[in-house]
Amino acid sequence: MNQTLIKNINIWTMDERDSRFFGWILLENGRIASMGEGETPDCESVIDGEGGVLTPGLIDIHSHIGLYEDGLGFEGADGNEDTDPSTPHLRAIDSVNPMDRCFEDAVNAGVTSVCTGVGSANPIGGSFIIMKTWGSKRVDKLIVKSPAAIKFALGENPKNTYNDRDETPVTRMATAAIIREQLIKAKRYSEDIAEYERLKGTEDEISRPDFDIKCEALLPLFDKEHPLKAHFHCHRADDIFTAQRLANEFGLDYVLIHCTDGALIADELAEDSPAIVLGPIFGDRGKPELANHDISTPAVLSGSGLRFALCTDHPETPIQYLPLTAALAVRGGLSSKEALRGITITAAEILGVSDRIGSVEPGKDADFTLYADEPVSMMTQPLLTAVRGKVAVNKII
Repeated sequence: MNQTLIKNINIWTMDERDSRFFGWILLENGRIASMGEGETPDCESVIDGEGGVLTPGLIDIHSHIGLYEDGLGFEGADGNEDTDPSTPHLRAIDSVNPMDRCFEDAVNAGVTSVCTGVGSANPIGGSFIIMKTWGSKRVDKLIVKSPAAIKFALGENPKNTYNDRDETPVTRMATAAIIREQLIKAKRYSEDIAEYERLKGTEDEISRPDFDIKCEALLPLFDKEHPLKAHFHCHRADDIFTAQRLANEFGLDYVLIHCTDGALIADELAEDSPAIVLGPIFGDRGKPELANHDISTPAVLSGSGLRFALCTDHPETPIQYLPLTAALAVRGGLSSKEALRGITITAAEILGVSDRIGSVEPGKDADFTLYADEPVSMMTQPLLTAVRGKVAVNKII
């Protein structure tokens, strides 16, 4: 049995009760076995936390880590198959290089899990995965969930990509039309398969629809019990509303990614209370869609009662600056508690994996970060980071 005890620590659970107490945590076979205050259990492997603050491992809810390799140009750019505007069948797991040095940067910054995947050149780009940032050189062994979402993109990026070639789409109308057409095809494909299954073995039996890999990739979006999430890249207000229109039209479980104009339409968003990912907060206004980029946006959305997480959009903001993203949100008026939630439990909840990561609770993956003091600070760096109960970074010794 593989056990490790970490004692003399201030534990910030980030669970529903948001408990904070001084005590210990026992790790066993990659999971949190137990934790408590007072007398510690017997354990051969003990780490003295020296009064530090232990939080869940940080989660970057939206990035492209491993698909755009550090220091490389075309050779390491595997995030956009910009030769076809509709590519839902592309899988991030086939493109991520876990030996990219940025994974080391991530774990050194306390980031233990990421949602990573395709870029935003195509109206429908492909799938995202949720994975650990450390523990193997093989991506298959790092997976938390695959696929985790299908990526859709609205606005400037698809327009710019295909305008350069004078191909569709060059307008927002065409971008939405491509998404709508593919979703209609997938929904009909799903209905035809259901009808085939219903009639199979009867005198009215029909042929199964011809295999369509693009429609097959989109089928999980229509699963009534456990739908795959639709992640919509959208910055500008009208694109945000188009994302909602499309999602509502097809009954999708959707997430608004970036939502740069969110502060301008917070009252409208509050009517639907969508899941939102804000970021990158740490960056410039490098294109027209980012004209309203401001570090106060998280605080404004919080004031409207909206649920959101924070991201780096790596490599737009390097992943090691995810904690600084949270600190900048605090500078913009967000509470430090909610900023930390935005890179831990709220991120896990929006991704649909809060049963495994995002908080410090018995039974969950033993992913956590230990700090000398306040975690959400411009100056704070992790003393210790663990992934699945194994110490990846240790600056205490």
